Amino acid sequence: MLSFSLEEIASITGGRLVDVPDPATRMTRAAVTDSREVAPGCVFVALAGERVDGHVFAAQTVAAGAVAVLATRPVGVPAIVVPDVIAALAALGRHALSLLPDPLVIGLTGSAGKTSTKDLLAQIMPLLGPTSVTDRSFNGEIGMPLTVLKARPDTRYLVLEMGARGAGHIANLTTIARPHVGLVINVGTAHVGEFGGRQAIAEAKSELVAALPSDGLAVLNADDPLVNAMAGKTQARVMRFGLRPGPDVWTDAVILDSAGRPSFTINHGSDQARVGMGLYGHHHVMNALAAATVAVGLGAELTDVAAALSAAGNLTAGRMEVLDRRDGLRIVNDAFNANPDSMAVALSALSAMAGGRRTVAVLGEMKELGEEALAGHRKVGKLAADSGVHVLVAVGADHAAALAEAARLQNPHLHVIHAADRDAVPAALDGILTAEDIVLVKGSHSVGLEATALLLAADTTD
Repeated sequence: MLSFSLEEIASITGGRLVDVPDPATRMTRAAVTDSREVAPGCVFVALAGERVDGHVFAAQTVAAGAVAVLATRPVGVPAIVVPDVIAALAALGRHALSLLPDPLVIGLTGSAGKTSTKDLLAQIMPLLGPTSVTDRSFNGEIGMPLTVLKARPDTRYLVLEMGARGAGHIANLTTIARPHVGLVINVGTAHVGEFGGRQAIAEAKSELVAALPSDGLAVLNADDPLVNAMAGKTQARVMRFGLRPGPDVWTDAVILDSAGRPSFTINHGSDQARVGMGLYGHHHVMNALAAATVAVGLGAELTDVAAALSAAGNLTAGRMEVLDRRDGLRIVNDAFNANPDSMAVALSALSAMAGGRRTVAVLGEMKELGEEALAGHRKVGKLAADSGVHVLVAVGADHAAALAEAARLQNPHLHVIHAADRDAVPAALDGILTAEDIVLVKGSHSVGLEATALLLAADTTD
């Protein structure tokens, strides 16, 4: 990562130093917003949220080794005081990017699959040069600048997730790091309650390709009409990918093995290469095609890309993360987040991964669906019932109850359990789970089912 003195940070952000004994002190570790992640040499970014104000942790973070706090007021320890912490982060991100010798920014967005595709790009793009990527799912106005600040000085390819919760969000992110490549994976129902509909989501996602320069590259999903239509929004060169002949990069014959891992032939022009993925679920095929299109569009050889896809692993916890317990029980931790589209994908993957095992789905409530919340949960309940799961646990309050009831109505023979919260899940499954089961755990992040997945998978093998 790049290193800055506190004096330089104040100058870049338009801030002032308060209680700083030595302005030449340098930030030598990545900036953090979580006090639990403080490491010696970092700067702690004090965000004032609805429930927690980071400023109250200022003294604690400096005691833990932070060289200063980026804050909106004096906090009694070394601080860079700025009018707006988020705007200051953006300024730092822009400046850090300007110091890289020859960076090429690859922005990607989509309603589902962003993080999985980003992880694939992290394992493909080093074929072309030094690559830095979004950490975890840091894809918003706070997380994206933090990612830019962590970029290595020799970074050639900077892969950035760009998420949106409303119109103008992605456009703002592109002012922090202007992309040369823009990848739009799909338009689904994530955050539909905040946008008001899929067309509005598409308009927001198209802000990424609209920001591309004329010598840039737009990579679009040919199978999603809303994404395919974004070709008219950009002046950049367009490449498409899809599950049929016709796009620039495509496949039309996918085979899943007994564990649900896909293999397929990837096509680009007259070139072909075989891919056998180690990841689980048919949905990774589209993610792989998307990542491959970016890479070949930038000059990578298709055979090299296929080999990298075949060797790729899961880099982000909570994304179809398979945990095998010593007694044989398999837990699929996909609990990082959820919406109706990703729930459908996960249930399909669970069925493909079963390999003769009994399937159990622990599904938490889905947030940010707005007026579509009740209908969305009922839809997922019906999908779960039709997917062939043997046991369904719906976790949460009223919307989880609606999910459970819809599943019961769809399949009266299905074993359905309603658990009030994540803490009730282990007891609900006590005496039900066997070593021969495979358990999918999925829900919106705020439901907290990651902890449940890890608890169920306790005593996992390496």
